[in-house]
Amino acid sequence: MKNLEKFENLVSSFEKLPGVGKKSALRFAYHVSLVDSFSGLNLAHSIEAAVMSLKRCQKCGFLSENEICDICIDETRENSLLCIVENPKDVLILEKSGIYNGLYFVLDDVNNEIIQKLVNLVSQNSIKEIVFALTPGINSDGIMLYVEDKLSQFNIHFTKIAQGIPTGVSLENIDMISLTKAMQDRMNI
Repeated sequence: MKNLEKFENLVSSFEKLPGVGKKSALRFAYHVSLVDSFSGLNLAHSIEAAVMSLKRCQKCGFLSENEICDICIDETRENSLLCIVENPKDVLILEKSGIYNGLYFVLDDVNNEIIQKLVNLVSQNSIKEIVFALTPGINSDGIMLYVEDKLSQFNIHFTKIAQGIPTGVSLENIDMISLTKAMQDRMNI
């Protein structure tokens, strides 16, 4: 419909977001434009402010409003421990859990520039342990081997997060790779 072009553009914009289908996009567009237009304007302002002010930390690749993120400049963090993650969302998840107090490095691409940033971070912080928190798989295993090779001149202990069976999930709902890993990496009780 020609006279609803702006509304249809809004629906189309919502549809481009991950996990949002046509029905949800239509519901969101209707809500922010007609049901609660104040929230719609607030959302638009928040999106604009985030797009204009957020950037990647020059040291670790996390999100920041400055050149260096709050985690990298926090002197209370364990700076000999480095957790390598796939994207900034992973940092948010680990930070929300409160179970990790070291530094991070976002390895969302394996190119010479990013690997050099990693080497610089390791040498500047006297990293003693690197924890890989990557999605389990052959690709991640290859990345871990590559990073270990590139950092072989440093005396670093390499670890990865545990894999296996999630709490509360029955064996019939577990994929074979996870079940195999859980059996291979079993622990004493």
